[in-house]
Amino acid sequence: MLMSRLTSKAQTYTNISLGSSLSALTQTTPSWTSPSGDFAFGFRPLSKDTTLFILAIYFNNIPEKTIIWSANGDNPAQAGSKLTLTHGGRLNLTNSSGQEIWTSYAGGGVVTHAAMLDNGNFVLATANSSINAWESFDQPTDTILPLQELSLGSALQAHLTEMDYSTGRFQIQIQPDGNLVFYYVAHPTGFSYGPYWSSNTVGSGTKLVFDASGSVYLALKNNTAYNVTESGISAKDYYQRGTLDPDGVFRQYIYPKINMSSRDNAWSIMASAAIHICASLKFQFGSGVCGFNSYCRLDSSQKSICECAKGYSFIDEDFKYKGCKPDFTTQRCDIDESKLYRFEEMLDTEWPDFNYEKYYPINEDECRSLCLEDCLCAVATFQSGNCWKKRLPLTNGMVKIGSGKTLIKVSIGNSTPPPLVPESNRRHKDQQTLIIIISLLLGSSTFLNMVFISAILIFLLCSHNKNTRRCRQDSSILEVNLQSFTYKELEEATDKFKEELGRGAFGIVYKGVLNSSPAIQVAVKKLDKMEEELQKEYENEVMTIGRTHHKNLVRLLGFCNEGPNRLLVYEFMSHGSLSRYLFEGGPKPEWHQRQKIAFGIGRGIAYLHEECRSQIIHCDIKPQNILLDDSLEARISDFGLAKFLNTGQTRTNTGIRGTKGYVAPEWFKKMAITAKVDVYSFGVMLLEIICCRKNVEMEMDNEEAAILTDWAYDCFREGRLDALVNDDEELSSDLQRFERFLKVAIWCIQEDPMLRPPMKKVRQMLEGAVEVAVPPDPSSYISSMQ
Repeated sequence: MLMSRLTSKAQTYTNISLGSSLSALTQTTPSWTSPSGDFAFGFRPLSKDTTLFILAIYFNNIPEKTIIWSANGDNPAQAGSKLTLTHGGRLNLTNSSGQEIWTSYAGGGVVTHAAMLDNGNFVLATANSSINAWESFDQPTDTILPLQELSLGSALQAHLTEMDYSTGRFQIQIQPDGNLVFYYVAHPTGFSYGPYWSSNTVGSGTKLVFDASGSVYLALKNNTAYNVTESGISAKDYYQRGTLDPDGVFRQYIYPKINMSSRDNAWSIMASAAIHICASLKFQFGSGVCGFNSYCRLDSSQKSICECAKGYSFIDEDFKYKGCKPDFTTQRCDIDESKLYRFEEMLDTEWPDFNYEKYYPINEDECRSLCLEDCLCAVATFQSGNCWKKRLPLTNGMVKIGSGKTLIKVSIGNSTPPPLVPESNRRHKDQQTLIIIISLLLGSSTFLNMVFISAILIFLLCSHNKNTRRCRQDSSILEVNLQSFTYKELEEATDKFKEELGRGAFGIVYKGVLNSSPAIQVAVKKLDKMEEELQKEYENEVMTIGRTHHKNLVRLLGFCNEGPNRLLVYEFMSHGSLSRYLFEGGPKPEWHQRQKIAFGIGRGIAYLHEECRSQIIHCDIKPQNILLDDSLEARISDFGLAKFLNTGQTRTNTGIRGTKGYVAPEWFKKMAITAKVDVYSFGVMLLEIICCRKNVEMEMDNEEAAILTDWAYDCFREGRLDALVNDDEELSSDLQRFERFLKVAIWCIQEDPMLRPPMKKVRQMLEGAVEVAVPPDPSSYISSMQ
């Protein structure tokens, strides 16, 4: 029988009266402490040299001040932010401008006071001492403490990294059916790839408990327990916590209460669950514990360490989960570069999944040769006469003793490949070669002529077949996890393409309803003609958006690729385009809603640029291509003009793409194109969002204001923000934030692409996480070049 292992919940504490407040200060960190001083509730700086804070509960009597709960990990507060226990009984966190960042949304009962308890629980108490209106124990983040219980439906969510308290990639769920499950989720959308650990207690689990004797267990209906971890150490002599760490392992830690201030003391790991994390995460999608092209190993304390394959380096040292990039130019397929590459050897390290070719029996030298000659082969694995080929990106890498020899293809020194020969030049060269051969034939004997002519015919036939196969292969759409519809199904869904939602350069979008249970509203994009260029745009859009998963991108549900018909099926966006929302009549959208839309678009573009397997440049960011869902959440759409960049590639050459007014200047100068073209377009659109007007309005009475990008900088330079605000009362009361958005937009529209910040920094500047410097004149670069 399971005996109760919990002590009484009765605690002594000091009341915190309604109306009390705390402020985030750079010099001191005020807090509300528990009676013993063991725990504190207040602001903690993210690092020593930062002005960003999170509202947290932390161990107060140890030097580390270890955080065990946080309110705003996804949205750090700036210095000057304030926490107030309102007279209405809520905890309300606002920034320096008075805008709400987080609130406790207390439940039933009239709150009389708040208190930080000695068990680490912060409560909003009512007159009924047995009922709390709100408590942190019911809203856990990544940690569970002794005497804490988590009910069915609760979850623990790992942080992104040790120093980044935003939502991470792992979650523990106490499911409503009684099963305790560890999930791997896609950052930042939260899409679940699947479980990697489970208690297998469906139908019997009741709650997760951390008792005073040092055990974390799932209580079962038959009065028994399923132990998750067990330290066997009393809470009397040690602080204890159970934390879902950023690498997906649940660990139980202890810290001695003797000589707590000693720098020699540290948290020790006493027990763990899901400890075989490097080998546990094997799913169809995702990179595994570590990022793409990296591998996972365990250190002496069984914590996971991420390292790059030889010849590769981290994309971001601070966020290693983003993976590694090659430190060399990858092999081209249009010419023979096999002599420009060699192999780095790695023993007992493997990337076990997604082999695309296997040879057996074979020796190591033959395995090496086959990979060198294959431009798609990035890695070969050789073991016991078996040879496997792998493409990039590499996934689920780990150290595994006895896994054989892994051969990583890298370039030899700084070898420069020969220039790309255009297809037209190659055809011309082939024609010249043929003329020379025919001339030689005319001077040869009849027998030799017969031989040569036969050889030429065979050569031409093989070349034709090879080119035909290549064309068929190039025209096929990459396999993506999308539903394939027939033309008839979509014709019925749209009532024979009756209701038009909008139209673009390549086709018309219609409203439809899928015949499913329940019925689903959709938007069907019908491409009106299938020329070669349009086929490419169609394939581009399917491949691009079919690979992406982000809440700020329109979701592609399926496609039709039947005969001459090419259609794309999207989720329906009830509020239409941002262009209609901003410019087409009706009252001016609220300022706070426009801010939310700008944040969403920034996050979506940053995802395309920095978090996809291949960097994606949208190339046509404009209000018409931003759609709004039921919650007015911004969704980026229309990927027909998008450009993929290969791993390690940062720029490309292509013809002008985009829409007049949003096109970056480098398109017109035949310069190499980078992701900064999207930054420019976003900057133009950001000005339209904050000023609530179109970029070009030639009919305006004030001719100086006709071109928004020029006029906005003039107003900023001359300190005439009121002219841009244009009697908007909401903006007038929030000029500090408006000016920040304006400066960010001016940085984005700099003529020199090198001066434009990357989208990750743009997003941070918008959200106030990074200071925004005074931008220069956007056209100063052009002036200096003249």
